[in-house]
Amino acid sequence: MRPRACGRSIGALLASALLFALSHAPPARAGEPGCPAGHIDRRAHVAHVYDGDTVRLDDGTRVRFIGINTPELAHDGNPEEPFARAARQALVALLDGSHQRLALRHGRERHDHYGRLLAHIYLPDGRSIERILLARGLGIRITIPPNTRDWRCLSRAESGARDARRGIWSLARYRGMPTTALPADPGGFRVITGDVREVNESRHAWWLELDRLALRLPKDDLPYFEGLDPAELAGRRLRARGWVYEVHGEARMNLDHPANVEWLDGD
Repeated sequence: MRPRACGRSIGALLASALLFALSHAPPARAGEPGCPAGHIDRRAHVAHVYDGDTVRLDDGTRVRFIGINTPELAHDGNPEEPFARAARQALVALLDGSHQRLALRHGRERHDHYGRLLAHIYLPDGRSIERILLARGLGIRITIPPNTRDWRCLSRAESGARDARRGIWSLARYRGMPTTALPADPGGFRVITGDVREVNESRHAWWLELDRLALRLPKDDLPYFEGLDPAELAGRRLRARGWVYEVHGEARMNLDHPANVEWLDGD
């Protein structure tokens, strides 16, 4: 229930064709911040690469990279997403170059709901693997509190690939799907665009109502938005990124950090 209204009424062939070019995408420019670790919590060897953002260490620990979401390989009857194989192969190549060694900096939240360890990942020479993949257009930056470290640096890496329409940014789906065009089963990671028709408040969250989708802004995460008044967002146009899920037939997306939303109306 969202009871109180408060205002008025976001394949595989491409990956194979472009893999060579993407694997030679430009490195960081001289003087450009490279998302340094600051300190390292653990050094380890990789036993298996699941995809572009998840690995298994030689002690069996599964690690999910913080700050990036790469396209999905085929699984559970779902088809492979464009550039998924390119992202995995790029990660494999980076690890081959380091003899499967990497360094981890743990997130403030240590595990996700699948039990995977959450960490920023670095090559032995200190380079951020998340930053490299984002700069190559092989993933999209995603910021989930409380693991917000480096989001600005990772955003800059993504912006370069986005401006050049490199990798995934050559695809219209990452530039934003209007919520009116969402399919009947809209689940999964999406970039959406839309207009906030109405803003509602419940006990624990604010709800930005778009056509066919509700954005949930948890009240606990409001401090990240630096004084934003959700009640004044009705009528605004936005682009948001995140995972779409359904509750009682309603499509929803969590909006828990300002890095995951862009305001498109110039304000």
